[in-house]
Amino acid sequence: MKSNLFHYVTCTLSNEITNYNKAIMSIATYEEILDLPNHPEKLLVDVRGTDEVKEKGAIPTSINIPLPILEDELKLSAESFKDKYGRVKPLPQTEVIFHCNKGGRAQKATDLATGLGFGNARNYKGSFTEWLSKQEK
Repeated sequence: MKSNLFHYVTCTLSNEITNYNKAIMSIATYEEILDLPNHPEKLLVDVRGTDEVKEKGAIPTSINIPLPILEDELKLSAESFKDKYGRVKPLPQTEVIFHCNKGGRAQKATDLATGLGFGNARNYKGSFTEWLSKQEK
């Protein structure tokens, strides 16, 4: 009985640690965003509305795909995606980083993309607010 309980606790803790590590790894930092021009293989997606982007500006290298249409856009054919966004459609293993204004919609986008099979979807939690504040310094 003791060994079954030990096994259960060990497995449970192991799963929790794995989930915690995945959550930490799915957060992109400001420094990583700054370095994106050196990594054209990565895709930065701004999920704010087009009006927000026009009004407030955009992070360099990002493409704008508003959250309400994100799922449909990620399901486009490779050719349609390239025609529409001027970038190669991400593959399931592509690192795709999502941002919005403060990070909430970006997390929803990250969860949505992960559910669609994009295993390297990440959230720039600081999002445009952090980007802008650090750019102004």
